Amino acid sequence: MSTTTLLVRRDRLDQTRIVETPDLPLADGQVRVRIDRFALTSNNITYAAFGEAMNYWKFFPTAQEGWGVVPVWGFADVVQSLHPGLAAGERLYGYWPMADHAVLEPSRLSVAGFSDAAAHRRELHGVYNQYLRCSADPFYSADSEDVQALLRPLFTTSWLIDDFLADNAFFGADTMLLSSASSKTGYGTANQLAQRSGLQVVGLTSARHKAFCQRLGCYSKVLAYEELDQLPSDLHAVYVDFAGNAGLRRDIHRRFPKLGYSCSVGGTHVDQLGGGKDLAGPRPVLFFAPAQVKKRQGDWGAAELGRRLAQDWQRLLARVGNPDAPWLAAVHHDGAAAVQAAYAQVLAGQGDPALGHILSLSRS
Repeated sequence: MSTTTLLVRRDRLDQTRIVETPDLPLADGQVRVRIDRFALTSNNITYAAFGEAMNYWKFFPTAQEGWGVVPVWGFADVVQSLHPGLAAGERLYGYWPMADHAVLEPSRLSVAGFSDAAAHRRELHGVYNQYLRCSADPFYSADSEDVQALLRPLFTTSWLIDDFLADNAFFGADTMLLSSASSKTGYGTANQLAQRSGLQVVGLTSARHKAFCQRLGCYSKVLAYEELDQLPSDLHAVYVDFAGNAGLRRDIHRRFPKLGYSCSVGGTHVDQLGGGKDLAGPRPVLFFAPAQVKKRQGDWGAAELGRRLAQDWQRLLARVGNPDAPWLAAVHHDGAAAVQAAYAQVLAGQGDPALGHILSLSRS
């Protein structure tokens, strides 16, 4: 028995290879899972782009020097267990390698889920080490697995960005500028912000995605990047950067001298990533979602945070799945060649924002 994995060259994200590695016998306390399906979005490209700085390459290490495994979110089934608390056949949601199998070392089991206590993950952030049992997950429904895989981790980030900004009184601003407005994290954030009174939410996007963003109905205004000068320069604004485009960031910092905060979230424009040196106004700050999770767990407790997330998730799910005007349709890519091609497409940023990519290396 072997495991099929997609490897990505760490310093050249456009270079990939498929590898087969023989499976080692399980040790006591371990489980082997078959990864059934996972989503691939610009969020995963961000994991790769910040792989060194944010330790994303460390979650699923590989013995091949210079190559890494991009983490993804999705569903898997336990196929072999040497752990007394988990049986074969149990379905799990969590953070996986781009592979068809994985081995976990469950600890701190509860009705809801468990943590992976593998030695190499103990120093990594605990949010990414949590695995949920679908049988007890309030977010879960079998008929919405594709949407969950595509939007759930992005929704959580969107929800936390909105919560972080509200927690800081929006840094005195009344206008939120969101780049990469067609991205799932972008419009998820806009959907949350749109429920706040007194805020203008402006989506910035490419000209070809402008109509899509307008159809969503969660932006007060949508502008193509080259239309930035249509906004008055005296806005009290916050910039939430999902694109990582250094040129756009520089233009926004220069145009809006009353910019109250510059929040860097992702990097969909991998070839244009840049730092915050020599910028006018506030220095960009990288948003780290687990830090806001930790704060709110302290403020409210984990149960209350989960309740609020689940409540707003159901509201988003209703909008995304509205049969009269759906926001998203899933496209499946099964098998090694299809997964490799889908990765190249998402990396290039040329996809249709109305489509979501669901991948599987265990199906063909």
